[in-house]
Amino acid sequence: MEENKQEMLQPTSQQTVTKFDFFDSNQFAIMQRYCKMYASSDLVPDSYKITTPESENKAIGNCMIAMDIALRIGASPLMVMQNMVPIYGRPSWSSKFLIATINVCGRFKPLKYKIEYVGKVGVVDYVEYNTQWETGANGRTYKKTTPKTVQFDGTNIENIRCTAYTSERNSDEILEGTPVDLVMAIKEGWYTKAGSKWQTMPLKMLKYRAASFWANEYAPEISMGIYTTEENEDMATVDAEAEVLHTKINEPRVKVEISRKSSVEHQEPQPTPMKVSAQDAEPIQSQGIAIDNDCGY
Repeated sequence: MEENKQEMLQPTSQQTVTKFDFFDSNQFAIMQRYCKMYASSDLVPDSYKITTPESENKAIGNCMIAMDIALRIGASPLMVMQNMVPIYGRPSWSSKFLIATINVCGRFKPLKYKIEYVGKVGVVDYVEYNTQWETGANGRTYKKTTPKTVQFDGTNIENIRCTAYTSERNSDEILEGTPVDLVMAIKEGWYTKAGSKWQTMPLKMLKYRAASFWANEYAPEISMGIYTTEENEDMATVDAEAEVLHTKINEPRVKVEISRKSSVEHQEPQPTPMKVSAQDAEPIQSQGIAIDNDCGY
């Protein structure tokens, strides 16, 4: 009996991460049914839920992407769906999920934070982007984004600096991330953004951002290059779509006249076939590159 108990406690085989092949018809069909089950549940967020008949394909597609990420990082699909939300069309991790993933991955010791008070913030210059609707030369309206330099008076605000650090399980070497302080938050536009939580809970936001910086520097395979929810919400970026729309709208339009002649009268010239000898004819082989994005550990 004791021998049987010892055998049961010992691992029989190493755990492997299952991969999903989008180009396998059988796997794709099974995954679609599996994702439809999640999309029909009330336990998943609205981004992954079928709310109307028109949203079924979109919900199943979001569930399939979440399933693929869950298989790659070895996490529960429901956990990924609960902690990965789209912000401005980009998938985003919640900072708590990212920190928890680092702490339980087994490669590193739990993250720690070094908090420093480094004087007053003072007067800080930052760039603010104003977007407004304007009318183009052709009479159509478009969004135009213009930068503007603004001064922030932080003479009465204490500047706090936060640095995330830890070490590997079998090492005492300290892995220190990029420091984050309130001056950086003001210059990047995070602190002054409408509805920002940086003004009400600066310590918490500093820890979230410092943890995200640390993960991007020492364990990017954990986040898979996906920003956190707080990063995507705080990012002060120029609206690229507005610039593209502005360029397209103001381009000169070319008037095209269509002939009313029948298709029988107008025929396109046929290309002359190229003669190739048997010696020169060689089969063309496609070069496929296999990419292994396995981020499991």
